[in-house]
Amino acid sequence: MPVPFLPTVPDTDPRPQPPEEPGPNECCGSGCPLCVLDLYTDELQRYRAALAAWRLRHPDAES
Repeated sequence: MPVPFLPTVPDTDPRPQPPEEPGPNECCGSGCPLCVLDLYTDELQRYRAALAAWRLRHPDAES
């Protein structure tokens, strides 16, 4: 017996995705005020906070 078509419903609360880590040559090492490594650290902190909040909303989700 064929399986009935079920429309795909977009996830309204998707799991946060980690930021992309800068490559080894992306930091020039000259002490820029907005270094890519500093920006990555800031994004990583926001991601971890968002992930912690998401896990509270989705306690049954896989880690």
